[in-house]
Amino acid sequence: MNEIKILTCLRHPNLVSLYGCTSRRSRELLLVYEYIPNGTVADHLHGEKAKESPLAWPVRMNIAIETASALAYLHKKDIIHRDVKTNNILLDNNFCVKVADFGLSRLFPNDVTHVSTAPQGTPGYVDPEYHQCYQLTDKSDVYSFGVFLIELISSMPAVDITRHRHEINLANLAVNRIQRCAFDELIDSSLGYNSDGEVTRMTTSVAELALRCLQLEKDLRPSMEEVLDTLKDIQAGEDCKFEKIEGANSTFNMQRKIPSSPESDDAMLLKNKRFQSSPVAVTDVWASSGSTTASSIG
Repeated sequence: MNEIKILTCLRHPNLVSLYGCTSRRSRELLLVYEYIPNGTVADHLHGEKAKESPLAWPVRMNIAIETASALAYLHKKDIIHRDVKTNNILLDNNFCVKVADFGLSRLFPNDVTHVSTAPQGTPGYVDPEYHQCYQLTDKSDVYSFGVFLIELISSMPAVDITRHRHEINLANLAVNRIQRCAFDELIDSSLGYNSDGEVTRMTTSVAELALRCLQLEKDLRPSMEEVLDTLKDIQAGEDCKFEKIEGANSTFNMQRKIPSSPESDDAMLLKNKRFQSSPVAVTDVWASSGSTTASSIG
Protein backbone atom coordinates (compact mmCIF):
# COMPACT_ATOMS: atom_id res chain seq x y z
CA MET A 1 0.00 0.00 0.00
CA ASN A 2 2.96 2.29 0.67
CA GLU A 3 4.29 1.70 -2.87
CA ILE A 4 0.85 2.28 -4.38
CA LYS A 5 0.38 5.52 -2.48
CA ILE A 6 3.75 6.85 -3.58
CA LEU A 7 3.94 5.65 -7.17
CA THR A 8 0.43 6.65 -8.23
CA CYS A 9 1.39 10.31 -7.81
CA LEU A 10 4.74 10.11 -9.63
CA ARG A 11 5.63 10.41 -13.31
CA HIS A 12 9.27 10.37 -14.37
CA PRO A 13 11.03 8.59 -17.26
CA ASN A 14 13.58 7.06 -14.89
CA LEU A 15 11.09 5.67 -12.36
CA VAL A 16 9.49 2.27 -12.91
CA SER A 17 5.80 2.61 -13.81
CA LEU A 18 3.12 0.97 -11.67
CA TYR A 19 0.36 -0.39 -13.94
CA GLY A 20 -2.03 -1.58 -11.28
CA CYS A 21 -2.71 -3.88 -8.38
CA THR A 22 -5.17 -6.49 -7.19
CA SER A 23 -7.86 -5.51 -4.72
CA ARG A 24 -7.98 -6.28 -1.03
CA ARG A 25 -10.61 -8.93 -1.81
CA SER A 26 -8.22 -10.87 -4.04
CA ARG A 27 -6.74 -14.13 -2.83
CA GLU A 28 -3.23 -12.68 -3.34
CA LEU A 29 -2.12 -9.06 -3.21
CA LEU A 30 -0.04 -8.20 -6.27
CA LEU A 31 1.58 -5.12 -7.76
CA VAL A 32 1.90 -5.01 -11.55
CA TYR A 33 4.82 -3.00 -12.95
CA GLU A 34 6.17 -2.38 -16.41
CA TYR A 35 8.62 -5.10 -17.42
CA ILE A 36 12.25 -3.96 -17.43
CA PRO A 37 14.14 -6.64 -19.38
CA ASN A 38 17.84 -5.93 -18.90
CA GLY A 39 18.37 -6.73 -15.23
CA THR A 40 19.83 -4.50 -12.56
CA VAL A 41 22.95 -2.36 -12.44
CA ALA A 42 24.30 -4.87 -9.91
CA ASP A 43 23.89 -7.64 -12.51
CA HIS A 44 26.02 -5.67 -14.95
CA LEU A 45 28.67 -4.73 -12.40
CA HIS A 46 29.04 -7.90 -10.32
CA GLY A 47 26.91 -10.65 -11.89
CA GLU A 48 26.97 -12.86 -14.97
CA LYS A 49 26.22 -9.94 -17.27
CA ALA A 50 29.43 -8.26 -16.11
CA LYS A 51 31.43 -11.24 -17.40
CA GLU A 52 29.58 -11.29 -20.71
CA SER A 53 29.83 -7.59 -21.56
CA PRO A 54 31.06 -5.09 -18.94
CA LEU A 55 29.41 -1.68 -19.00
CA ALA A 56 31.48 0.91 -20.85
CA TRP A 57 32.21 4.18 -19.10
CA PRO A 58 29.83 6.35 -21.20
CA VAL A 59 26.98 3.98 -20.27
CA ARG A 60 27.91 4.14 -16.58
CA MET A 61 28.01 7.92 -16.71
CA ASN A 62 24.51 8.01 -18.21
CA ILE A 63 23.30 5.60 -15.54
CA ALA A 64 24.66 7.90 -12.83
CA ILE A 65 22.95 10.95 -14.34
CA GLU A 66 19.59 9.25 -14.91
CA THR A 67 19.57 7.79 -11.39
CA ALA A 68 20.42 11.18 -9.92
CA SER A 69 17.65 12.74 -12.01
CA ALA A 70 15.09 10.28 -10.63
CA LEU A 71 16.20 10.84 -7.02
CA ALA A 72 16.22 14.62 -7.41
CA TYR A 73 12.65 14.37 -8.72
CA LEU A 74 11.62 12.25 -5.74
CA HIS A 75 13.13 14.72 -3.30
CA LYS A 76 11.25 17.58 -4.94
CA LYS A 77 8.10 15.56 -4.27
CA ASP A 78 9.15 15.18 -0.62
CA ILE A 79 9.79 11.46 -1.03
CA ILE A 80 12.85 9.68 0.36
CA HIS A 81 13.63 6.40 -1.40
CA ARG A 82 15.57 4.96 1.57
CA ASP A 83 16.97 1.95 -0.30
CA VAL A 84 19.13 3.33 -3.11
CA LYS A 85 21.44 0.55 -4.31
CA THR A 86 22.58 -1.11 -7.53
CA ASN A 87 20.05 -3.93 -7.05
CA ASN A 88 17.19 -1.42 -7.17
CA ILE A 89 18.32 0.34 -10.34
CA LEU A 90 16.85 -1.50 -13.33
CA LEU A 91 17.99 -1.15 -16.95
CA ASP A 92 15.98 -1.47 -20.16
CA ASN A 93 17.41 -2.77 -23.42
CA ASN A 94 18.84 0.67 -24.20
CA PHE A 95 20.48 0.80 -20.75
CA CYS A 96 18.10 3.53 -19.62
CA VAL A 97 17.54 3.65 -15.87
CA LYS A 98 14.34 2.71 -14.05
CA VAL A 99 14.57 3.21 -10.29
CA ALA A 100 12.48 0.58 -8.51
CA ASP A 101 11.43 -0.81 -5.11
CA PHE A 102 9.64 1.82 -3.09
CA GLY A 103 8.71 -0.54 -0.27
CA LEU A 104 10.83 1.39 2.26
CA SER A 105 10.19 4.86 0.86
CA ARG A 106 8.76 7.60 3.03
CA LEU A 107 6.54 10.51 2.07
CA PHE A 108 7.64 13.48 4.17
CA PRO A 109 5.10 15.69 5.94
CA ASN A 110 5.26 19.34 4.90
CA ASP A 111 7.67 21.73 6.62
CA VAL A 112 9.79 19.22 8.52
CA THR A 113 13.56 18.77 8.45
CA HIS A 114 13.56 15.06 9.20
CA VAL A 115 11.46 12.07 10.17
CA SER A 116 12.40 10.11 13.28
CA THR A 117 12.25 6.41 12.45
CA ALA A 118 14.15 3.21 13.08
CA PRO A 119 16.88 2.86 10.43
CA GLN A 120 16.05 0.63 7.50
CA GLY A 121 17.93 -0.07 4.32
CA THR A 122 20.66 -2.30 2.97
CA PRO A 123 24.00 -2.84 4.78
CA GLY A 124 26.79 -0.99 3.02
CA TYR A 125 24.47 1.77 1.80
CA VAL A 126 22.87 3.03 5.01
CA ASP A 127 23.62 6.62 6.07
CA PRO A 128 25.69 6.41 9.30
CA GLU A 129 24.12 9.54 10.76
CA TYR A 130 20.63 8.14 10.10
CA HIS A 131 21.67 4.91 11.80
CA GLN A 132 22.99 6.71 14.87
CA CYS A 133 20.44 9.50 15.25
CA TYR A 134 17.30 7.83 13.84
CA GLN A 135 16.68 10.94 11.73
CA LEU A 136 15.79 10.24 8.11
CA THR A 137 16.40 13.08 5.63
CA ASP A 138 16.90 13.44 1.90
CA LYS A 139 20.65 13.44 2.63
CA SER A 140 20.28 9.77 3.59
CA ASP A 141 19.59 9.02 -0.07
CA VAL A 142 22.58 11.19 -1.01
CA TYR A 143 24.88 9.02 1.11
CA SER A 144 23.55 5.84 -0.51
CA PHE A 145 23.98 7.42 -3.93
CA GLY A 146 27.62 8.13 -3.05
CA VAL A 147 28.16 4.40 -2.53
CA PHE A 148 26.35 3.80 -5.83
CA LEU A 149 28.76 6.18 -7.62
CA ILE A 150 31.77 4.36 -6.16
CA GLU A 151 30.38 1.06 -7.41
CA LEU A 152 30.03 2.53 -10.90
CA ILE A 153 33.66 3.67 -11.09
CA SER A 154 35.24 0.74 -9.26
CA SER A 155 33.07 -2.24 -10.31
CA MET A 156 33.38 -3.40 -6.68
CA PRO A 157 30.39 -4.48 -4.55
CA ALA A 158 29.23 -2.28 -1.68
CA VAL A 159 30.05 -5.03 0.83
CA ASP A 160 32.70 -7.71 0.37
CA ILE A 161 33.76 -9.77 3.38
CA THR A 162 36.85 -11.02 1.50
CA ARG A 163 38.37 -7.52 1.65
CA HIS A 164 40.44 -6.28 4.59
CA ARG A 165 38.22 -5.85 7.62
CA HIS A 166 38.55 -2.06 7.54
CA GLU A 167 37.51 -2.04 3.88
CA ILE A 168 34.68 -4.56 3.85
CA ASN A 169 32.42 -1.55 3.33
CA LEU A 170 33.18 0.01 -0.06
CA ALA A 171 32.58 3.47 1.41
CA ASN A 172 35.52 3.00 3.81
CA LEU A 173 37.76 1.74 1.04
CA ALA A 174 36.82 4.61 -1.26
CA VAL A 175 37.33 7.37 1.30
CA ASN A 176 40.76 5.99 2.13
CA ARG A 177 41.83 5.82 -1.54
CA ILE A 178 40.44 9.24 -2.46
CA GLN A 179 42.01 10.98 0.53
CA ARG A 180 45.36 9.49 -0.49
CA CYS A 181 44.75 10.39 -4.14
CA ALA A 182 45.21 6.69 -4.90
CA PHE A 183 42.60 6.74 -7.65
CA ASP A 184 44.42 3.99 -9.54
CA GLU A 185 43.65 1.66 -6.60
CA LEU A 186 39.94 2.50 -6.76
CA ILE A 187 38.88 3.11 -10.35
CA ASP A 188 38.40 0.09 -12.62
CA SER A 189 41.31 0.21 -15.06
CA SER A 190 39.25 -1.59 -17.71
CA LEU A 191 37.15 1.57 -18.10
CA GLY A 192 40.12 3.38 -19.61
CA TYR A 193 41.51 5.04 -16.49
CA ASN A 194 45.11 6.17 -17.20
CA SER A 195 44.75 5.19 -20.85
CA ASP A 196 41.99 7.59 -21.89
CA GLY A 197 42.36 11.18 -20.73
CA GLU A 198 38.63 11.93 -20.78
CA VAL A 199 37.78 8.80 -18.81
CA THR A 200 40.50 9.63 -16.29
CA ARG A 201 39.13 13.15 -15.86
CA MET A 202 35.52 12.05 -15.50
CA THR A 203 36.06 9.06 -13.21
CA THR A 204 38.33 11.07 -10.93
CA SER A 205 35.76 13.87 -10.77
CA VAL A 206 32.97 11.39 -10.03
CA ALA A 207 35.09 9.89 -7.24
CA GLU A 208 35.53 13.33 -5.71
CA LEU A 209 31.81 14.01 -5.98
CA ALA A 210 31.11 10.66 -4.31
CA LEU A 211 33.37 11.68 -1.42
CA ARG A 212 31.19 14.73 -0.84
CA CYS A 213 28.12 12.47 -0.77
CA LEU A 214 29.80 10.16 1.73
CA GLN A 215 30.51 12.81 4.36
CA LEU A 216 29.58 11.60 7.83
CA GLU A 217 27.68 14.78 8.67
CA LYS A 218 24.61 15.20 6.49
CA ASP A 219 24.93 18.99 6.33
CA LEU A 220 28.24 18.58 4.48
CA ARG A 221 26.64 16.51 1.72
CA PRO A 222 25.26 18.17 -1.42
CA SER A 223 21.60 17.94 -2.36
CA MET A 224 20.59 15.52 -5.12
CA GLU A 225 19.92 18.53 -7.36
CA GLU A 226 23.52 19.68 -6.82
CA VAL A 227 24.77 16.15 -7.46
CA LEU A 228 22.80 15.99 -10.72
CA ASP A 229 24.12 19.36 -11.91
CA THR A 230 27.70 18.36 -11.10
CA LEU A 231 27.39 15.05 -12.95
CA LYS A 232 26.06 16.86 -16.02
CA ASP A 233 28.98 19.30 -15.85
CA ILE A 234 31.46 16.43 -15.56
CA GLN A 235 29.93 14.71 -18.58
CA ALA A 236 29.97 17.94 -20.59
CA GLY A 237 33.61 18.55 -19.72
CA GLU A 238 32.95 21.95 -18.18
CA ASP A 239 35.75 23.48 -16.15
CA CYS A 240 35.27 23.53 -12.40
CA LYS A 241 37.08 25.63 -9.85
CA PHE A 242 39.32 23.75 -7.49
CA GLU A 243 39.60 24.25 -3.78
CA LYS A 244 42.56 22.95 -1.79
CA ILE A 245 41.50 20.98 1.26
CA GLU A 246 43.78 19.76 4.01
CA GLY A 247 43.05 16.14 4.85
CA ALA A 248 44.10 14.15 7.89
CA ASN A 249 46.81 12.26 6.03
CA SER A 250 47.27 14.21 2.81
CA THR A 251 46.43 17.27 0.81
CA PHE A 252 44.61 17.07 -2.49
CA ASN A 253 42.49 19.26 -4.71
CA MET A 254 38.78 18.67 -4.47
CA GLN A 255 36.84 19.47 -7.61
CA ARG A 256 33.68 21.32 -6.71
CA LYS A 257 31.64 24.33 -7.78
CA ILE A 258 32.32 27.20 -5.40
CA PRO A 259 29.06 29.11 -4.86
CA SER A 260 29.01 32.88 -4.93
CA SER A 261 27.16 32.99 -1.63
CA PRO A 262 29.18 34.50 1.23
CA GLU A 263 28.35 31.40 3.25
CA SER A 264 30.34 29.19 0.87
CA ASP A 265 32.99 28.50 3.51
CA ASP A 266 30.37 26.61 5.48
CA ALA A 267 30.23 24.04 2.69
CA MET A 268 33.89 23.03 2.96
CA LEU A 269 34.46 19.35 3.55
CA LEU A 270 35.80 18.52 6.97
CA LYS A 271 37.97 15.70 5.81
CA ASN A 272 39.96 15.39 9.02
CA LYS A 273 36.99 13.78 10.71
CA ARG A 274 37.09 10.06 11.30
CA PHE A 275 34.90 8.39 8.72
CA GLN A 276 32.25 5.87 9.69
CA SER A 277 30.50 3.67 7.20
CA SER A 278 27.20 1.85 7.18
CA PRO A 279 27.16 -1.61 8.79
CA VAL A 280 28.19 -4.82 7.11
CA ALA A 281 25.69 -6.90 9.04
CA VAL A 282 22.35 -6.13 10.60
CA THR A 283 23.80 -6.52 14.09
CA ASP A 284 26.75 -4.15 13.57
CA VAL A 285 27.07 -1.14 15.85
CA TRP A 286 29.32 1.84 15.15
CA ALA A 287 31.75 3.05 17.77
CA SER A 288 31.10 6.68 18.61
CA SER A 289 31.65 9.21 21.36
CA GLY A 290 28.02 8.84 22.37
CA SER A 291 25.87 5.80 22.91
CA THR A 292 24.49 4.02 19.88
CA THR A 293 21.65 1.56 19.88
CA ALA A 294 21.78 -1.38 17.49
CA SER A 295 18.75 -1.76 15.30
CA SER A 296 17.69 -4.17 12.64
CA ILE A 297 18.07 -3.18 9.05
CA GLY A 298 15.87 -4.72 6.43
